[in-house]
Amino acid sequence: MAKFELKLPKMGESVAEATITSWLKEIGDTIEMDEPVLEIATDKVDSEVPSEVDGVLVEKFFNVDDVVKVGEVIAVIEIEGDSDLVNEGDAVVGEEVESKEEAVGQLEEAITIAKETVAPIASNDERFYSPLVKNIAKQEGINQEELDAISGSGKDGRVTKNDILGYMENRESAKKEQVVQNNASVVQSIPVEKSKTAIAPVVSSGEDDIIEMTRMGKIIAHHMVESIQKSAHVQSFIEADVTKIWNWRKKVKDGFMKREGENLTFTPIFMEAIAKALRDFPMMNISLQGDTIVKKKNINLGMAAALPDGNLIVPVIKNADQLNLVGMTKQVNDLANRARLNKLKPDDIQGGTYTVTNVGTFGSIMGTPIINQPQVGILALGAIRKVPAVIETPEGDFIGIRYRMFLSHSYDHRVVNGALGGQFVKSVKDYLEAWDSDREI
Repeated sequence: MAKFELKLPKMGESVAEATITSWLKEIGDTIEMDEPVLEIATDKVDSEVPSEVDGVLVEKFFNVDDVVKVGEVIAVIEIEGDSDLVNEGDAVVGEEVESKEEAVGQLEEAITIAKETVAPIASNDERFYSPLVKNIAKQEGINQEELDAISGSGKDGRVTKNDILGYMENRESAKKEQVVQNNASVVQSIPVEKSKTAIAPVVSSGEDDIIEMTRMGKIIAHHMVESIQKSAHVQSFIEADVTKIWNWRKKVKDGFMKREGENLTFTPIFMEAIAKALRDFPMMNISLQGDTIVKKKNINLGMAAALPDGNLIVPVIKNADQLNLVGMTKQVNDLANRARLNKLKPDDIQGGTYTVTNVGTFGSIMGTPIINQPQVGILALGAIRKVPAVIETPEGDFIGIRYRMFLSHSYDHRVVNGALGGQFVKSVKDYLEAWDSDREI
């Protein structure tokens, strides 16, 4: 019998490790190809790791809550065959090495670089650190020894996001006290003293319900605060007449369903118009890194979608400007469906260059969305309403019933001025209002 090494697959840019949240298979269980073996969580998304072969699970190298690096072997599956070992292939990070000598050289170079930089944070038998806490520690320059000294308020003494953020508020005084006392027990008491003074406690009565935030909720909260602190948010609003689109969709949606087997919603229509506007205004399709502007070559539209627990996630439609309406519809429906089923993969939420959120789904006529970092703009689609409106014709103006909606554009005023922000959202409006009522798909 041959053995297949199941490795933690590459999960998109900037994702180097994941936490095992649960094993779906136990040793001795039979596994089919593409069947999920375990569930993992990163600081971006939860996902499943499927098997690439048919076989029997014979060995597991990690337990629940262990942190695994991309490319590490997490389990061994016994399969039919004569060879002793079958490797998973391209599941390691980076480009494939062609020789052992090259692999050794890359390893030695990586070790040298690692020695010249701050040692990465690692969990141990006594303490577990989540990917979010590790990322915060890395960004703030907190080393392993300093992090180990923080008293955790989470389960089994784990350091939570609030613990480390609260510690940062009083970090300088904590460092001074650490040097003076030079005693681990005293050092561990520093965050406790900080929390008493820096974070005001919330007083609850016996009738209040205490609800622990979900892991995804904590990540979203952190990202929202980070975005507000980083970007200078400003908004532009415009109203669009989408009567032509409303009537056209009503005319073609049944035939589209019969032919394509897909429900034609308004979302892909709006996405098509936004992708065209981004092509017209490429300086809206950028990111800001320090004092450097990165002008993105590809137009990758993020689409805010609801998760079963009520949180939102942003899957990405890659190269949206190159899709026709049929392709856009299939992409939108596929990502939305997999989001509802918690079936999104890490790659599905990577690489977005601009984000769209549909606040009209919840009945809101407009909103002021928060920018999805490191992007510089986000567009909120308001509810489509049937309203009386002034209609201009060569014969004169008159009042008629029209379908109209508000477009709310939030953008980063550090790099996007009011003229560009306003021109972009007006371009989206113009594309929507110029819809061809006789268009065929």
